[in-house]
Amino acid sequence: MIQVGDVVVSLDIFREKFLCDLDKCHGACCVEGDAGAPLELNEVTQIEKALPQIWDDLSLKARGVINKQGVSYVDEEGDMVTSIVNGKDCVFTCYDDKGCCFCALEKAYRAGKIMFCKPISCYLYPIRIKDFGKVKGINYNRWDICKSAVIKGEQANLPIYKFLKDPLVRKFGAEWYRELELTAEELKKAGYI
Repeated sequence: MIQVGDVVVSLDIFREKFLCDLDKCHGACCVEGDAGAPLELNEVTQIEKALPQIWDDLSLKARGVINKQGVSYVDEEGDMVTSIVNGKDCVFTCYDDKGCCFCALEKAYRAGKIMFCKPISCYLYPIRIKDFGKVKGINYNRWDICKSAVIKGEQANLPIYKFLKDPLVRKFGAEWYRELELTAEELKKAGYI
């Protein structure tokens, strides 16, 4: 672990390679797992504001869940997460004609319909954030469904911190990211990565 600003960063963020491979995984991270995606409190409001623009892209079951419990709930660990359908799919999942899962929020964002892309926990995946009070920690979350992304990342020689530049800048700022890049250079010189 190394500290960059007020963020403790796992060395895996620098060492491990990653590049999403939707052709192979079909967006399984949006439908696998036992809870929805972690949310920050301000994100719930942003998602609620975006609902009218994405409503037609949501499944009937997802609309029913949202009408009943809202866009989020508190999971067994006490964290705010996106609501899910049938204990599995995030309510914001939608599918293309090939069965590949996409986020309705991100789809609307890319089309210029909304200003909110998607929850930062989704945007940062496979990085997970842990709040330690005065500092935050970021760590690489390994998951079997992402094996093809690891292979593709190794082929492209793309470290996680470079793959996730945009979401890292969104979360921590451009200045922090520049410091992260400088840290990576120092770690390379010292032989740690």
